[in-house]
Amino acid sequence: MKKYFALIAFVLIGKIALATTELKVNDLAPVFTAITHTGSAFDLNSRKGKWTVLYFYPKAGTPGCTAQACAFRDSIGKIRLLDAEVYGISADSVAEQAAFHKQHNLNFMLLADPDDKIVNLYGAKMPLVKFSKRWTFIVGPDLKIKNVMKDVDPVLDSARVAKEITELKKVEPK
Repeated sequence: MKKYFALIAFVLIGKIALATTELKVNDLAPVFTAITHTGSAFDLNSRKGKWTVLYFYPKAGTPGCTAQACAFRDSIGKIRLLDAEVYGISADSVAEQAAFHKQHNLNFMLLADPDDKIVNLYGAKMPLVKFSKRWTFIVGPDLKIKNVMKDVDPVLDSARVAKEITELKKVEPK
């Protein structure tokens, strides 16, 4: 019986340790594959050599998430001029992502993560609920994390991302 409890304690401690590991600037971005709102496959490895914005949001269709998505939609031209692409990620299903994308005429990809695999990889899972935190990661061409934004204002996130990529590109080695 003691061995059983020791095993459970070991597993729980391991899970807590994994959950507290935070991604930092210059860490390699955890590589993942996902299904887009269109049903096609996305692999983060395909972004090597390009700037990538991964923004995590709690739930498609909620007011803050809608404001954030629409702000990215309206700013996408400025972000693409910086040779970057935006991907929105939530624990919603492909169908929910597709409906959200269509309803708001979004012009960038949404990634479905109904099993919370990506949300967990990036440490963006809210405890006890099936939502992600509102965090934004800027990933450089080397697939390293260049910025982690945890204090995200949904309305201002896209402008902040464009400004940050501009600054990062100024100091990027040629």
